[in-house]
Amino acid sequence: MKTWILIIAACMTSACVYAQNKSFYDFTVQTLAGESLSLSEFKGKKVLVVNVASQCGLTPQYKQLQALYEAYGKGNFVVVGFPANNFGQQEPGTNAEIQAFCTLNYGVTFPMMAKISVKGDDIAPLYRWLTRKSENGKQDAEVTWNFQKFLIDETGNLSGVFDPRTLPNAPEIVRWIEE
Repeated sequence: MKTWILIIAACMTSACVYAQNKSFYDFTVQTLAGESLSLSEFKGKKVLVVNVASQCGLTPQYKQLQALYEAYGKGNFVVVGFPANNFGQQEPGTNAEIQAFCTLNYGVTFPMMAKISVKGDDIAPLYRWLTRKSENGKQDAEVTWNFQKFLIDETGNLSGVFDPRTLPNAPEIVRWIEE
């Protein structure tokens, strides 16, 4: 009996270790244009991941996200936007409509991914990793609203999380980019 308990415990421990060994780079997502993108393309860069929406009171944050991308995107930094319709149905558009909105209203040139779910039963695998300590090895961080920010370091690990109201150009985020 003790042997079985030890075997089960060892299996559970190895499953936890495996989950925590997974990184941002292990995911492939779809762009707004419908193309597959391996997030390993961002190896060696700091990545600011943001769930976005076009009809939210925080939508003007697109302007600061684009400014950060323009200021630091030629170096080791990138912003990646993930449209989501999980909060107040504030991202009802199609991927093509989202692309047009972002380009026309905010001149967005940073990578934008296809619309996904960032919470609930249909949560996208990347967001499950971002929000669960059992998967990212760092912390639990439920997405509370549109424009929540996840910081990914140059090795593909979760480095921090900022709530939706924290502006993209907040000193603590800029400091992290510049470190």
